[in-house]
Amino acid sequence: MAGHPPGFLALVNEAKSRIREVAAAELPALLKQNPAIRLIDTREESEYAAGHVRGAEWIGKGVIERDIESKHPDHDTPLYLYCGGGFRSALAADALQRMGYTQVVSVDGGWRELKSLLPTE
Repeated sequence: MAGHPPGFLALVNEAKSRIREVAAAELPALLKQNPAIRLIDTREESEYAAGHVRGAEWIGKGVIERDIESKHPDHDTPLYLYCGGGFRSALAADALQRMGYTQVVSVDGGWRELKSLLPTE
């Protein structure tokens, strides 16, 4: 968590107290067990373009609240969100839960760890 300002970290920690998280190392097995999982990359579009988990859909944190219902209207769809390390995805997961999504999970470790665990594009 070094390098992040204290106000941001407080916001992230508060969000993390309300959401579900999985460690990045758990994600490959979860994806095999449940093909209904939708993996969403919440990083900036330029980060996604530079590399992402194969099959992940880009819906950036800046637009996810606006775009999620048109892309995933079923609020019971399992949505697994990742970012660079797990902070932005935690904030996005918190927002989606408040919008009524019931199966939102943030991937702790994010792209930093996922790129060595899953195929990438």
